[in-house]
Amino acid sequence: MRRYRSLSYLTRMLPEILVAGVLQCLVYAAFILNAHRQDWDNLLIVCAVLFILPLMIAIALLGLRRQEYPFTIAVFVTLIFFNAAVAVLSAARIPVSYTGLLCAYPVVTVVMIAANLKLRRSLQDRIALLAFPDAHRVSALLGGKVAIIRDQNADLSGFDRVLIDAETHHHPEWAVFLTRAHMIGAEVTPWISFLELRQGRVDVDAFDVSHLAYSPSQIYYSKAKRALDVIAVLISAPITAPLGILIWLYIRALDGGPAIFIQTRRGYGGRPFSMLKFRTMYQGQDGGATRARDSRIIKGCGFLRRLRLDELPQLLNIWRGEMSLIGPRPVAEYVAQESEAAEPKFIHRSLVLPGITGWAQVNSGYAETTKEEIDKLSYDLYYIKHLSVDLDILIVISTISTVLFGRGAR
Repeated sequence: MRRYRSLSYLTRMLPEILVAGVLQCLVYAAFILNAHRQDWDNLLIVCAVLFILPLMIAIALLGLRRQEYPFTIAVFVTLIFFNAAVAVLSAARIPVSYTGLLCAYPVVTVVMIAANLKLRRSLQDRIALLAFPDAHRVSALLGGKVAIIRDQNADLSGFDRVLIDAETHHHPEWAVFLTRAHMIGAEVTPWISFLELRQGRVDVDAFDVSHLAYSPSQIYYSKAKRALDVIAVLISAPITAPLGILIWLYIRALDGGPAIFIQTRRGYGGRPFSMLKFRTMYQGQDGGATRARDSRIIKGCGFLRRLRLDELPQLLNIWRGEMSLIGPRPVAEYVAQESEAAEPKFIHRSLVLPGITGWAQVNSGYAETTKEEIDKLSYDLYYIKHLSVDLDILIVISTISTVLFGRGAR
């Protein structure tokens, strides 16, 4: 049954497999034809290898489908298999165009990332929950479609994942049952961790700083984030600097006065900093949430707000080390104080640099009340706990989608 389900998952990836194979062959063939080479037999051999390569990568990704980082896994597996294919061709003394292969590599990488994401979305685990006092509530949180197992001799062959309560089931009387679950290939997962990953947010009441046990990869990435932020600012400067100057001139021309205003926000470690932003409202207007056709907004600046271009000056905050591209959105000091009074764990948001965009921002948008700030906290703590390059890539993609479709822009 498990093999049959794996085959069905592989079938769903076939369009991406075929697209990757065909595109690679076209890219490589274009280089060969441009070089006016006539060794068609060698071209056919290389194209055959390139066409089969995505299938091999897909099979490997299928075996790693339950790993936590879909982007990283897809890139890593593709790199290994592509290099192996090049090594085999070289060992067989097949004349190849290394430039053509180098240009084909990004194609298969991008398509296989898309295929892996599609695979993750199509996974439909058959889940069982071991009985414990709060099992029915947990089942309801998971949609009420979870079988509750009370018998330690129950047949587990029909389940892909078994959810346990750590306090109840990490006990000698359940040891044989859990060992049997592992041996038949069912994943054993604490229900609270599974619910957290499925919802993309933590249970604030149950969260504790001790939960932040970073893996080596998370530690390395957290150290590399600052360098990546600076590189991103430098690379984008030829576009963002002229664009910022044009926006500055536009605001000055329409409403005079300073085009940039400064807001004091809560930063890393709870320290306040001056966050920069283009002024998009006429002088003398009160701030706060905006509405459709708000008369306070300078003509044309509604478009800037929708595309988040009013936040371009925050690249200077990133350069100064006060912000990151991605992280919990910085809040005003009074908002932080009110939120901490309602939920003391709100202070944990300052464990990382605040960001221009973040996980809470793309999942719940802006907050107008303290209750909504606490609700966003569950997403921010999830980001801090699961910090990774994959999560940041997902946030970037979600942010672009938000900007293009205007969701949450006010």
